[in-house]
Amino acid sequence: MTDHDRSPRNGLSHVIGETSQPLWNITVSDLLRHTCERLPDHPAAVFRAQNIRWTYSDLLREVDRLAQGLLNLGIGKGDRVGIWSPNRAEWLLTQFATARIGAILVCINPAYRRAELEFALNKVGCSALITARRFKSSDYTAMLTELAPELATATPGDLHADRLPHLRSIVVLGGDIAPGMLSFDTICRAAPRADLNALGKALDPQDVINIQFTSGTTGSPKGASLTHHNIVNNARFVTDAMEFTENDRLCIPVPFYHCFGMVMGTLGCVTKGATIVVPGEGFDPHDTLAAVSAEHCTALFGVPTMFVNELALPKFDTYDLSHLRTGIMAGAPCPIEVMRQVQARMNMHNVTIAYGMTETSPVSFQSNVDDPLEQRVASVGRIHPHVEVRIVDDSGKTVPVGTQGELLTHGYSVMKGYWGEEEQTAQSIDADGWMHTGDLATLDVNGYCTITGRVKDMILRGGENIYPREIEEFLYTHPGVAQAQVFGIPDDTLGEIVCAWIVRRDGATVSSEDIRQFCRDNIAHYKVPAHVSFRKELPMTVTGKPQKFIMRDQMLEELASRR
Repeated sequence: MTDHDRSPRNGLSHVIGETSQPLWNITVSDLLRHTCERLPDHPAAVFRAQNIRWTYSDLLREVDRLAQGLLNLGIGKGDRVGIWSPNRAEWLLTQFATARIGAILVCINPAYRRAELEFALNKVGCSALITARRFKSSDYTAMLTELAPELATATPGDLHADRLPHLRSIVVLGGDIAPGMLSFDTICRAAPRADLNALGKALDPQDVINIQFTSGTTGSPKGASLTHHNIVNNARFVTDAMEFTENDRLCIPVPFYHCFGMVMGTLGCVTKGATIVVPGEGFDPHDTLAAVSAEHCTALFGVPTMFVNELALPKFDTYDLSHLRTGIMAGAPCPIEVMRQVQARMNMHNVTIAYGMTETSPVSFQSNVDDPLEQRVASVGRIHPHVEVRIVDDSGKTVPVGTQGELLTHGYSVMKGYWGEEEQTAQSIDADGWMHTGDLATLDVNGYCTITGRVKDMILRGGENIYPREIEEFLYTHPGVAQAQVFGIPDDTLGEIVCAWIVRRDGATVSSEDIRQFCRDNIAHYKVPAHVSFRKELPMTVTGKPQKFIMRDQMLEELASRR
């Protein structure tokens, strides 16, 4: 590939990825099967917390046991199967077992609370949910029992609940199975009923195989519908950029429910026959470096705050990181000093930076393993193969190189659409197939992209994309809230944190802590405002639009004055 292939032409911010290698026209199911045939005895996955080690033949055997169990529950091609769990071996099996039968995997954030879960399950019509018993402070089965009290008398696998009308089966990992639910281990012991390889031949790589929830500016999460073709090729190109082979061992402390974990991570490993190493159910810096050390990992994923926490461990120097060489840092801008330390102290000289969005499967730009350090920090790299990007002004005209505008993406990686949201899809993907990302960016003369801001006020907190409108609409459900505006302010640890300005209803005595507790009880922890400020009125334009830049500046001044 020549530099010219990925550089802007005619002085305009328009780049096209190289196309010398054709796209793979293959399903997730066939990808796993082909890798297993090529490397049957090669290590496929290590789940340290569960003491599980699988070769690729072991992985395919366990995947097929679950796939047969799902078929026996009446789940087939196109049915939606939710997975609500932290990083466990069963998550990986569910990812590939649903793909084996053509069911659509619906990724549900482990931090979701009851209202968010109800919305997600109903939005896409999940007929089955595979769930952990609990994780951290979340008791998943208790929340499900509250949503569906009909479970108490339901026949397992034949639930009929008023609030979850599509859901028939709830499959629980581990023991202590609540009434009306099924055991994961039990369904994996079901008698085979179909030739899965033959079943796979009826699947089309253009079929939707995964739904990822992404918060929208309209307030409620939207289900980005991704195909086999989308995610298989993106996983392949992400690991190509890291120069992965079957000899690599990737430590994945980022969550599976997100594209970072399940597309760039697990699926990326399978495209090369590399080994998946999972240090634990959730991120812990000690567990992560212990896994890297003990398993001789060659690559590590994380958002910048994860690397900061790892580098800060008191016994950092006791871990053997000598096998590390590459990985990905994504999800938030990377401070240059953090990158220097990751390269120097963690041996990750070939670490890459990646940028994308859920709706583009996810990666559109990625740095090379040999890009200069300053280039890796100042940009998000250059265009991926088979992807085309333009940067446009408000009128949709492509801007000159170096000029800021909105980044538009086109190519194989663009999602099929938002599930059940034709109007929202049309607002995001134009008639010519361009995905309007909402991100502000610039391109330089060599094709390196720098993300400069956001068209809308998305907050990026520790790798989590938070859209203020969703939290605002939730705050309006509190009886003491008359008006609410949510915005982000900079934070040295998380990149940004959430702030809320609120006008109380007349006579209301609600406090900041009351608001935060209301949020903690009902929405994911990362969406809970770090600062709540009550105002008599909110700054607005003459047409009634909130002026969040004024709120942000005033909030920063107030916080600075308190120090």
